[in-house]
Amino acid sequence: MLKTYKARLKGERLEWSGEVPLAASQEADVLVTVLPPLELAEGERRERGAGMAAALREIAARGGIRSIPDPVAWQREIREDRPLPGRE
Repeated sequence: MLKTYKARLKGERLEWSGEVPLAASQEADVLVTVLPPLELAEGERRERGAGMAAALREIAARGGIRSIPDPVAWQREIREDRPLPGRE
């Protein structure tokens, strides 16, 4: 399996983020995937936020997620809550 390393391409150079996969004297063939910018424009953020809010309102209007009969118990199970000392 191929390993993946994070880097930033600046002009014709890769600057590694974190672990450097090779010693300075070594060479390796690489495939580079240029990722889109992570930041969204203000309008896109608002549009996505409005879409998420609408989806949550629709779920709430249907009575929640029916496969989770007790949301509090489900959350405790997922988070693996444990009683805190002195707070039983």
